[in-house]
Amino acid sequence: MSLPKSHPRYESLRTRELIVKGVERGITSIHGLIAHGRGEAFDYLVGEKTNDFAKKSVKAAAAILLAAKNPVISVNGNAAALAPKELVKLSNSLNAALEVNIFHPSKQREIKIKNHLIKFGAKNILLPDKKHKIKFLESNRKYANPHGILKADIVFVPLEDGDRTEALIKNGKKVITIDLNPLSRTAQKATMSITDSVTRAVPLLIKTINQYKKYDKNRLRKIIKNYDNKKMLKEAIKQIRKL
Repeated sequence: MSLPKSHPRYESLRTRELIVKGVERGITSIHGLIAHGRGEAFDYLVGEKTNDFAKKSVKAAAAILLAAKNPVISVNGNAAALAPKELVKLSNSLNAALEVNIFHPSKQREIKIKNHLIKFGAKNILLPDKKHKIKFLESNRKYANPHGILKADIVFVPLEDGDRTEALIKNGKKVITIDLNPLSRTAQKATMSITDSVTRAVPLLIKTINQYKKYDKNRLRKIIKNYDNKKMLKEAIKQIRKL
């Protein structure tokens, strides 16, 4: 589909088309179309832009990822369709593994997501291991790699469901998420919640990480300490109520 950049809904239509192509390529579940539509609705409500509360969350996320010992980036079908190049860049900038994790069981789709990321230059990609599970979780997302999510101290989970976010927190992990719905269980339970779209937030996160690499550990800790996730979520809800 050819989209003129002059169209007032260009970005929205472009990301929608990426999800459709993801389904066609077999990397995105058809259920992902519904999830994306829900996110798109909330994007309207936050003004389809990266607000100040999202920028503050990105800064805190950059700091905590740089301070992490074993950060891991979790990738599902929608994330792989929307921002494969950016997720690979994020992985490289942090020297962090990308781990495929999907809700609807499909070994074939897991492999397709892995191969899709490889096309964009990914080198360190892990797949879930059926022998290893995340405690306090019953869905297919419970399977994880012992060298990835199970070993991680911080898990970056764009476009996540609340069950696994909550379970990861119970397992002693810190969780950073991108979720356009500040009222979701994912956003409410995460350590840091970025209320923004993946296509806008991940490039900004990469840029911020590259800026923060020159900071020492004490400066990073100060940024993390001064961050209040509940306050950022309240600001996002306040923005939505203005409409």
